[in-house]
Amino acid sequence: MLVLAHISDLHLDGSARAAERAERVRDRLWQLPGHVDALLVTGDIADHGTEAEYEEAARILGLRSDDTPFPVLTCPGNHDSRAPYRKALLGRPAAEGPVNEVHVFDDAAVLMCDSSVPGSDEGLLDDETYEWIEATLDELDEGLPALLALHHPPVPLHHPLPDSYRLRGPHRLAALMERRPEVAGLIAGHAHSATSTMFAGRPLAVGPGVTWTLRLPWEGEGAADREAPVGLAFHVLDDEGRLTSHFRVVT
Repeated sequence: MLVLAHISDLHLDGSARAAERAERVRDRLWQLPGHVDALLVTGDIADHGTEAEYEEAARILGLRSDDTPFPVLTCPGNHDSRAPYRKALLGRPAAEGPVNEVHVFDDAAVLMCDSSVPGSDEGLLDDETYEWIEATLDELDEGLPALLALHHPPVPLHHPLPDSYRLRGPHRLAALMERRPEVAGLIAGHAHSATSTMFAGRPLAVGPGVTWTLRLPWEGEGAADREAPVGLAFHVLDDEGRLTSHFRVVT
């Protein structure tokens, strides 16, 4: 069984408010009394994509420390910038190509996929990323389930803001999943709303936002509810390959 904590959309911008909300959810997760295999952070870690924002994110998320209670796995969002992300967040040479990484656990693999498009708020898994997904799945042990994590959801979520900038070309991702029964589900961010739905016959779990929560059209005017508590999720992939998601708030 694989247990994953999940946060998204920190939008760290140098402000005390953004840092406090990120630190609040970090503290909750770091103090969990039970076992979690990893923390997923599905994009929009920085608000403007600057090195200073990523340095703050690295400090808050413990990416320069050996004291974190579990691995912290990240992927970029539309507010992120690949070269500063690599340099200041991951401590690697700056480069502009997609930031894709796989993390293999005893019971499953998690593929952190880069759906960002430089200069655009829309999402796209480019040819390089699709080739990487296929090659990575080919290299996994036979029968090992996998989860794909990315920033942009591939389906409409019934709000004009995230639906205007969702993943382009979702049919290509759906075709990949039809060929790949080992993909047990998708995990995404971007919408700032704890959401559970389906895509290509598999579960799709969208994590809530740390910086603010999406106010749905029937909940009132204004998309950003900045007074809502910080949100997080826990995803459990059990021994039967079933993905279950639990959503929490941190007051």
